[in-house]
Amino acid sequence: MALASAWVWTVAQAQEASSAAIAPSPEAAEESGGMSEQARIQALRRASDAVLGVEVLGLADARSNASVGRERQGSGVVIDSDGLVLTIGYLIVEAEQVQLVLDDQRRLPARVVAYDVATGFGLLQALTPLPLAPVPLGDSAALRHGEPLMVVSGGDNGAVSLAQLVSRRPFAGYWEYQIDQALFTAPPRTDHSGAAVFNAEGELLGVGSLLVADALGNDSPTHLPGNMFVPVELLKPILAELRHNGTTVASRRAWLGLNCMERDGQVRVLRVNDDSPAEEAGVQPGDRIERIDGAQVQSLEQLWKQLWNGGQPERVITLDIRREGEPHRLTLHSVDRMTTLSKAEGI
Repeated sequence: MALASAWVWTVAQAQEASSAAIAPSPEAAEESGGMSEQARIQALRRASDAVLGVEVLGLADARSNASVGRERQGSGVVIDSDGLVLTIGYLIVEAEQVQLVLDDQRRLPARVVAYDVATGFGLLQALTPLPLAPVPLGDSAALRHGEPLMVVSGGDNGAVSLAQLVSRRPFAGYWEYQIDQALFTAPPRTDHSGAAVFNAEGELLGVGSLLVADALGNDSPTHLPGNMFVPVELLKPILAELRHNGTTVASRRAWLGLNCMERDGQVRVLRVNDDSPAEEAGVQPGDRIERIDGAQVQSLEQLWKQLWNGGQPERVITLDIRREGEPHRLTLHSVDRMTTLSKAEGI
């Protein structure tokens, strides 16, 4: 998207101030390449221009419509000269139609290339040439706490803002999702879905997933709203696999159809998906999950990892729950998550 020079200059200046405050060694300065302010501004402008809008119409019978709606809007970022676009997967899962929205409000058709359940990434391929240069992938593992970042969204209401990294830690979602090194930034953006976060060299560091009430984490005495980004370090080792197969081996994993919450060392069921293994087994909202296949459950991370690592995607799973103070043992028949997702004709 087109970006006011003042915003790019602000991010560049923030990086200069941050670097000066840290006072890097001559060796570190040499390794960084000594990027000039002008070069940094050009890199940030290129990065901003590579972000576009993503508009999706889900299949009429898609399960995902219940959680993300049938009509979806977000962002994506061009990462290859052939028109490959990286976005967040929940925007494009079970998509019937996809359009990419340029800065001049032109809409170009695209197709879904891949959806990765394990990381949450999605890939799109523009069906006509894109007049946008791709951005390089950065090193999200090298980010420093408090480092200034640029967050960019695309589409008709695309925007750019300054943010900073406030936390890097594992993240477990309520919807059977977990990654080990999520990036948390502040201040928050409501247009986070598929938004891109860049370092001051214009390198892509992550893709926006969520608005969170506490970006600092449970161990912090204060609460700071912010966003969670999926880091590009998770994309690099699987990009070729995604392009070739449309998903990854790690995404072929057990699914129960549970939404759960974690509080004070307890995991409770919030919602049970329709026509899911959990619904068929009689799991109910409010149930406290105490064990899965005999393993104690005190966190969402424990629950999801035991579910995925305990055997084949399709198998018999035992849940020990407590309902209204009474213990119950339920038997569930998990399914491969990828087999539950609908695809448009021809995909």
